[in-house]
Amino acid sequence: MASHQSAIVIGAGFGGLAAAARLASHGYRVRVFDKREDLGGRGVQFEIDGFRFDGGPTVITAPYLFEDIWRMSGRDFREYVDLQPLDPFYRIFGADGRYVDYHRTRDAMRREVARWSPADVAGYERLVDDTVRVFRRFHPSTDQPFHRLSAMLRIVPDVIRMGLYRDMYGYVSRFVRDPFLRQVFSFHPLLVGGNPFDTPSIYALIVQFEKEWGVHYPTGGTGSIVRAFGRLLEELGADIRVGVEVEEILIEGRRAVGVRLGDGSEHRADVVVCNADAAFTYQHLIPAAKRRPLTSLRLKAMAYSNSLFVIYFGTKRRYLDSPLAHHNIMIGPDYRRQLRAIFGGRGMPEHLSLYLHMPSRTDPTIAPPGCESFYVLALVPNLAADADWETLATPFRDRVMQYLEDRYLPDLRANIVAERHIDPRHFLHTLNSYKGAAFAAKPTLVQSAWLRPHTKSGEFDGLYFVGASTHPGAGVPAVLASGKIAADLIVGSGTPATGPNGASHV
Repeated sequence: MASHQSAIVIGAGFGGLAAAARLASHGYRVRVFDKREDLGGRGVQFEIDGFRFDGGPTVITAPYLFEDIWRMSGRDFREYVDLQPLDPFYRIFGADGRYVDYHRTRDAMRREVARWSPADVAGYERLVDDTVRVFRRFHPSTDQPFHRLSAMLRIVPDVIRMGLYRDMYGYVSRFVRDPFLRQVFSFHPLLVGGNPFDTPSIYALIVQFEKEWGVHYPTGGTGSIVRAFGRLLEELGADIRVGVEVEEILIEGRRAVGVRLGDGSEHRADVVVCNADAAFTYQHLIPAAKRRPLTSLRLKAMAYSNSLFVIYFGTKRRYLDSPLAHHNIMIGPDYRRQLRAIFGGRGMPEHLSLYLHMPSRTDPTIAPPGCESFYVLALVPNLAADADWETLATPFRDRVMQYLEDRYLPDLRANIVAERHIDPRHFLHTLNSYKGAAFAAKPTLVQSAWLRPHTKSGEFDGLYFVGASTHPGAGVPAVLASGKIAADLIVGSGTPATGPNGASHV
């Protein structure tokens, strides 16, 4: 135990909450500051006229990562949150409206492949065997720190030997011939801000994460997990303050010693854990005179993920006769060119590819009686692209809703009774995401592991990063793992670190 030590956590997203809970379980005096009015970061849940909407993550995998946090505190996660396994995980629609159900078990998935393309069954089997091999080799590294180059060098030979530097789409294409099935089995990088056509196939790890532990829905929505974290932290004695913005990380010498809030008050701690975007942090929370210019330059030079346009809406009727499942992915025509435009910042895509979340199909309590709750997400370029969302937002919203009405939800617009939308400006101004990128730096080969901003700052002692912008990356399992990595580094040091380890650029 280290009860004499204290920690400040900036930001109450899943990474910050995970780190806070772990440190509090180790006896640290923990204070959490978040500028939003509720906990959760991207996962804030909000209500409109009886409809509850999860603001961000809706796909919950690897529940062991939550269970481990609760176990550390002598509690049982399942007594706080009711997780319902989903099967199929996703219903994936092609441009012609036909779909493939993406199941957990190999047998069920084999039947889906046979229904769509019998000639690809044997190739699918080989694909599964290979992703299992990738998972077994690299899963142990997913919750380990990579702030030292030596950690990266230990895995590079196997990445090369197994050909995992190839892009995800190309990797799947080695096993599967049908064009649509290639899209079905390579879409996972999109969940973490990556383009399947240039994200390295080591990210096949995501596929097997789902297969190993399943895809779950927490009753009451993802917000129920956020509320469970709030309850846990209160029980552990953490001091949680929302609606409070951190304006500066206090630096003395080369050490982070606390924070200054918007009201001018200063709060000191032995360690500072930052759940804010790393690029934003170095540009706005650390005084220019204190930071090394090369750090800011490197962060600016990184390639950043796409952004998102999300519409949250509720209808006064149910759509139980629609072909939709709980999680739906709708792949549009000319898929490769669409993604090239979005990720290359070349402007708005000509065709739509969407993710549609329909939680009320599983949990009717998420909407008023007789009503349906939805969340539709469209990939769009980040704000490096020349796009004026002041004028684009309404027509783009109309385009998405017309698409859904024409193909899946008859008379949709006449039945909408609750609605809100967000666009890249929300990610920039509300979530402090550099360039409005929804997932921080893209998960490319040269922006992963040691080459991603480090969990332990190489520039300032006592400063640690968690969340999507640091290692391991975006997605709920990864940001939870970042909280574990940060807490392990802090607790493992016994006392605040006396000097930076690893490279000094991040």
